[in-house]
Amino acid sequence: MGLMGAAAHAQNAVCYNCPPEWADWGTQLKAIKEKTGIQVPGDNKNSGQALASMAAERANPVADVVYLGVTFGIQAVKDNLVQPYKPAHWNDIPAGMKDPDGKWFAIHSGTLGFMVNVDALQGKPVPQSWNDLLKPEYRGMVGYLDPASAFVGYVGAVALNQALGGTLDDFGPAMEWFKKMRANAPIVPKQTAYARVLSGEIPILIDYDFNAYRAKYKDGANVQFVIPKEGTIAVPYVMSLVANAPHADNGRKVLDFTLSDEGQAIWANAFLRPVRASAVSPEAQKKFLPASEYARAGTVDYAKMAAVQRAFSERYSREAN
Repeated sequence: MGLMGAAAHAQNAVCYNCPPEWADWGTQLKAIKEKTGIQVPGDNKNSGQALASMAAERANPVADVVYLGVTFGIQAVKDNLVQPYKPAHWNDIPAGMKDPDGKWFAIHSGTLGFMVNVDALQGKPVPQSWNDLLKPEYRGMVGYLDPASAFVGYVGAVALNQALGGTLDDFGPAMEWFKKMRANAPIVPKQTAYARVLSGEIPILIDYDFNAYRAKYKDGANVQFVIPKEGTIAVPYVMSLVANAPHADNGRKVLDFTLSDEGQAIWANAFLRPVRASAVSPEAQKKFLPASEYARAGTVDYAKMAAVQRAFSERYSREAN
């Protein structure tokens, strides 16, 4: 490689699972190039595929940084696939949203609630609580992704279980709720049901806030997002520096940028709540429910949430399916 080639190569970083279409990574990657000079190609892996690739490449890593759903980020630490790095603005990240050593940290989060197609309710009130969804008037109107197989379905089960007094050691309240819900003829798809809410086929979907806001502000649908009265949880999406990253210094700059004011504003404009609340412009803030509503969204022990997922799935399949 000539000198020019080496210089050009020096300004690259590889991010696994940075899909330009998701969470507006497209705009983020462009901004990274403009502000830092580092070229990061888009990458369409999902969290599971990113982990598998990192494991396969352990002896000779290709990726410098990785973006993952939090439970996958915790798995990456267990598998020794990432290394510690405390990025700029580390102290702005709340304690429950980062690994104490910097092996993963949240850049933004999704909050689970109800995505409601108001027109499809045909005049019925917009439900405000987990218990409202059990009312006979919403029979055949409530959807949620399969809690035994889809991650967002599992998040829903954890959220409603905590809200109704359960813990990660006791899924009893969730099981009771799902059993009662069965009588209300729920719609339980295996994968993403966004389009089915827009069409009105699923009037009420248990889903993330960012999908509801996207429906409302980007697709112009008469959709409301509800944070249930009994409470819910927020789920972070995290980033890490890959162990033995080939361009570790560039990787660190990329991670710093995602937490910068500009980087965080890009997430807010894509309707994901930035981990640094101070970075949200008043303009973007108007599109989210007020902070007083979000106060009902807590965190959980995400490592434990990951650890009990399989046992939950088995129990759900046995008792509540």
